[in-house]
Amino acid sequence: MAFTTIDDPSKYFQTVLWTGDGNDDRSITFDGNSDMQPDMVWTKRRPTASSHGIRDSSRGATVELFPGSSDDELSVSDRFQAFESDGFQVGTNADINGTSNNTYVAWAWKANGGTTTTNDASATSVGTIDSVYQANTTAGFSIVTYTGAGGNQTVAHGLGVTPEVIFIKRRDSAGDWTSYHSVLGAEKFMRLNDTNAVGDQATYFQDTAPTSTVFSVGNAGDVNTSSGTHVAYCFKSIKGYSKFGSYLGNADNNGTFVYTGFSPAWLMIKRTDSTQQWNIHDNKRKTYNQDVAYVFANLNNAEATSSNLYLDFLSNGFRLRNGDDAQNNGTYLYLAFAHQPFVTSSGVPTTAK
Repeated sequence: MAFTTIDDPSKYFQTVLWTGDGNDDRSITFDGNSDMQPDMVWTKRRPTASSHGIRDSSRGATVELFPGSSDDELSVSDRFQAFESDGFQVGTNADINGTSNNTYVAWAWKANGGTTTTNDASATSVGTIDSVYQANTTAGFSIVTYTGAGGNQTVAHGLGVTPEVIFIKRRDSAGDWTSYHSVLGAEKFMRLNDTNAVGDQATYFQDTAPTSTVFSVGNAGDVNTSSGTHVAYCFKSIKGYSKFGSYLGNADNNGTFVYTGFSPAWLMIKRTDSTQQWNIHDNKRKTYNQDVAYVFANLNNAEATSSNLYLDFLSNGFRLRNGDDAQNNGTYLYLAFAHQPFVTSSGVPTTAK
């Protein structure tokens, strides 16, 4: 079997940087020859405090959720305006395209080009409540929308394999970003919009792991309010392209090495045994090892740099370079997407940047 089925990760995930010009209807295009049309785009203004924003092609380009907040979704016409065949379009709002002293970053994932499948649970016997999903089974990513019914329910996700990570957010009212991680188990949960350590609550996922067809939700309002609308982002690791796991820090400047099977393009880390931020690194803002530029997913803070959060992106994983509590002095989970696989589908090794 080939080492990876994805030789070019940029077809399914991209990071892009731009400097604001204050113009309306501005197209932001991805680097290289990729023709990736994104379906989920997460943006952040870098030099000053501002809210993160997530939009997806299932809910609509101008409908925004905020990873650092429990707020409900908001329609904003002057921020993110459209998904395009090789990028996206932005408006004049300072949080996404202000004047030239503003710089921005976006992280983008491809699902199914906005084409959705409606699962009628009563007709298909898949799940107990209806859902609408668009799935990219090659890249292990699906966007699922559903209306809650209260009680214990199951929801079709469309991946065809068991998801390892799920982020769920209520859309029509305030609610925390509740997340499932297979390394923690279905009896545990974490919240993207806060710093808390891992929690234990059966009302989120029924203490029931997802399957290749459905994920389970309990009667917690954040994941299954009766008549409330919800969105779920589901991920499955793909060898050479994405990896979701855990590691134990060693509190040393020659820190823990984490094998991913690829050179990372994007990495998010969260401590699980204590309160800490969700730290996001990428290879566009961090252009060489011992350079660091990070943002916190759960805060609106400006981008920061600190030797406390040094890490190296290597050809086959990453290594922590400081004993800081936030990344290398406890137990942690991580989500990583590839810049390039360690070995291509034809068996050719690649090198670090």
